[in-house]
Formats: sequence, structure tokens, C-alpha cells
Amino acid sequence: MKALLLALVLSVGPAVAEESLVTGLSRDDVQITADFTGSDILVYGAVRRNSPAPQSPPMDVIVTLEGPSSPVTVRRKERIFGIWINRSAVDLADVPSYFAIASSGALDQILSPEDDLKHQISLARRLSVTKITANSMDFSNFLRATQRIGSDKGNYVSQQNGVKLAEDTLFRADFALPANLTEGDFSVRMFLLRGGRVIDVKAQTIDVRKTGIERQLTNMAHRQPLLYGILSLLLAAVAGWGASEIFRIWRR
Repeated sequence: MKALLLALVLSVGPAVAEESLVTGLSRDDVQITADFTGSDILVYGAVRRNSPAPQSPPMDVIVTLEGPSSPVTVRRKERIFGIWINRSAVDLADVPSYFAIASSGALDQILSPEDDLKHQISLARRLSVTKITANSMDFSNFLRATQRIGSDKGNYVSQQNGVKLAEDTLFRADFALPANLTEGDFSVRMFLLRGGRVIDVKAQTIDVRKTGIERQLTNMAHRQPLLYGILSLLLAAVAGWGASEIFRIWRR
């Protein structure tokens, strides 16, 4: 009897505001052609609830866009006898070719370190889990150098306040992809947070592929390297001959 009364009391208690994300992309594929100069991606969505939104803590959204990973060697230059030469190096096995993060506020204010560690949301946390081929006492310095180099090249982007919220329900984030994209699957992750804790995660994929003659040349270079090399030499020879003929005619 007591158990039945307890169940009835719990069933009529206050409803818990369960929140989840409903998300979408402006496009789910990017085609790289000869005149490709980059692409714009819009990530948008809404928060689905079974009851009114809580007043506190405030809602935040973080969106990350990550490109395919590949091995990277990071070298450190040292000055010896007045000459800068490469000395120590660290091989990283899993470094994203592109990483962009947009958030509705400053990351250190809206994201708890525990959830950042769990979901590897920030770039620093993502890079910290890369595998290395040899131990190094300065591993953290090499990771910071990797992040700095990627940022200088425009491949690592951080947009604080880059997620726009509307009516505590709708959100959007805009990304400008550069022209030097690595072919492959780009992962988009969207995080819903309250009080620094992640309460829902959604993920989608953007297919980035070369098309047309660029795709055919890439396939040939990987599948028929000998034929690709011969054709490259022939094209170079024809181009050189054509340039010399044009110059000869012009001198006349």
C-alpha cells in the first residue's frame, strides 16, 4: 500500500523539462571543382521540449565542424651557431585537417571542463587525444604549435558568440569553408548545454568530394600512378613546346 501511494505521489509531481535538439544543414555535400574558392555552410536547428523552458540556468549551444584527420609531423627549430635548423620533432597520428567551433558565448564560461573532457569539444581538448609515435617531455608545446600553425593557415577557426539564439529555442551558426579543403567526410556536432553541462548532442556529416576532371586525375594518381606520371610528363612537354612556339611567333 505504501509503495502504491509513493508511486502516485511521484506520478503527479512536477514535470521535468526534457530538451533535445532538432537540427539541419544548408547542404550535406560540397563539390570541389577547378574554380572552387570555398563554400558557406549554415547549421541551424531548434530545441524540442515537453514543457516550458526553464528560466535558469541559461541555454547555450556549441557547434563544431571537423575535417578528415591525417598524420602530421611537427618540428621545432633551434638556433645553432647562428643558423636555424630543425631539431626535435613529434609525429602526431590523428590531427584534423580542419576544425571550426562556434558557440553562443565564451567557451570557458558556458562549457564545464568535465564535459569538454568527455565530449572533446574544444580544439585544445580534441588535439590532446591525438596519438604520438614517441614520448616527448614537450608534447604540450608541440600541440600548441600545431594549433597555432593551423590557426595561421585558416584551418582552425574559433567563433565565440558565433551561434545566434532566438527566443531561447532557435539557433544558427554560419561557417565559411576555405578553398584548401581535404577531401572526405566532415563531421558536424551540435551540443545543447545548460549550466555548463551537455544535455543533448546531435551529429551530421558533410560529404566533400572532388568532381569532374579533378576527380578523374585524383583517381588516376592513386590507382594508376605510372600512367599518371607519363601523362604529366607529356602535358608538361606539350605546354613547354606551345610556350616556345608562341614566343617564337611573337618575336617575328
